[in-house]
Amino acid sequence: MMEFLYFPEDKTEYIPAIIQLVIFMIGAAVVMYFFYKVSKKEEKKFNEQYQEESFDDKE
Repeated sequence: MMEFLYFPEDKTEYIPAIIQLVIFMIGAAVVMYFFYKVSKKEEKKFNEQYQEESFDDKE
């Protein structure tokens, strides 16, 4: 009935897939860390730029 599913008898065939999954998960975490770091840097730059302009408008 479900011939399209393949579950190997030898479980060592799962090892390359698990290694690949771990590599991609670590890569995704690193990319998310860099996005977060760059986003915080841009937020700080944005707040400094527009905070100075709002003080100039009041004077």
